[in-house]
Amino acid sequence: QVQLVESGGGLVQAGGSLRLSCAASGRTFSAHAMGWFRQAPGQEREFVAAITQSSSSTYIADSVKGRFTISRDNAKNTVYLQMNSLKPEDTAVYFCAAQSPFYSGSYYATRAYNYWGQGTQVTVSS
Repeated sequence: QVQLVESGGGLVQAGGSLRLSCAASGRTFSAHAMGWFRQAPGQEREFVAAITQSSSSTYIADSVKGRFTISRDNAKNTVYLQMNSLKPEDTAVYFCAAQSPFYSGSYYATRAYNYWGQGTQVTVSS
């Protein structure tokens, strides 16, 4: 039902910034809360940020709070992750995800999302 296409990953020095984008297909984008997760080699997929359908609320992981900002533009069917003051420990594959309506109100667990993008690599050098 929902197809997600990510872009914006790359290599950046510590202290730098990147902006990730996730474009969704169809007209159902505004009906989904959206989330960003990341996964480093040998580690579990980790919650980063989420945003409600109308941008009324955002949820940010403690590890990135104050540095990352999530936003969305429903007219463009796109969600963004602005990443500032990047650290080497931010290095991971970043995934965009659309929340399942069965998990309305749940934002932190991977099981709350039923559509996922392909992932984009973010590498932060020291």
